[in-house]
Amino acid sequence: MRFRPCIDIHNGSVKQIVGGSIKEAEGKVVENFVSEQDAAFYANMYKEMGISGGHIVILNDINSPYYDLTKEQALLALETYRGGMQVGGSIDPKNAIGYLDAGASHVIITSYVFHNGIINMDNLKFLTNRVGKERIVLDLSCRKVDGKFLVATNRWQTLTNVEVNEQLFYDLEQYCDEFLIHAVDVEGKASGIEEDVASLLGRLEGMKVTYAGGISSFEDLDKLKKIGNGKVDFTVGSALDIFGGNMDFKKVCAYK
Repeated sequence: MRFRPCIDIHNGSVKQIVGGSIKEAEGKVVENFVSEQDAAFYANMYKEMGISGGHIVILNDINSPYYDLTKEQALLALETYRGGMQVGGSIDPKNAIGYLDAGASHVIITSYVFHNGIINMDNLKFLTNRVGKERIVLDLSCRKVDGKFLVATNRWQTLTNVEVNEQLFYDLEQYCDEFLIHAVDVEGKASGIEEDVASLLGRLEGMKVTYAGGISSFEDLDKLKKIGNGKVDFTVGSALDIFGGNMDFKKVCAYK
């Protein structure tokens, strides 16, 4: 169990947002924090702390007028910490290699694979053959609907029909190196972890998984450690003092 840092970028700025609040047509989100520093500042901070395996998330759609500004910030962070961070957001076979060449350790994939409400296995296999499973993170971020957790794509705006359960992970592990799971219903709300998701991740064997969503205190980390059987990595965003919250960044880095 280790801390995985994040750099979320929207409209060219590093932000912490409420998950699923993006209104793409309006270019807006519900913001918890907007940084005065650029993405390279945070990448360098993580590099100096020796914390790797975090993720950079491009929160603008590729057709957004702000996309180029956001991508520029992502590339700046990747160059600053080459090999130290993953990147996600509108990743497909056309641009994946470019991001890896720019310094990403992995590319994070969602919408290209979870398309039209289902898993497109042809797309997944094509991407794996092109990039290599060791460079792929599958994003299984999810929302709860009628007692089930369903994969949410398109910056968490679009629900699929794919249920996030143990079998899904075992079916997909041959195509990726890691899994990233945002519990979207609590993402950015600092309201505590989604215990059912954490419990599911804790039951998995032999996989690298990272949980994000709702962590607001060290008590939440203790709960995640217990429920996740000590093997689920974690991301903290809005609650960190470097993003305007109350949790000490260095203490979170040291948590095990």
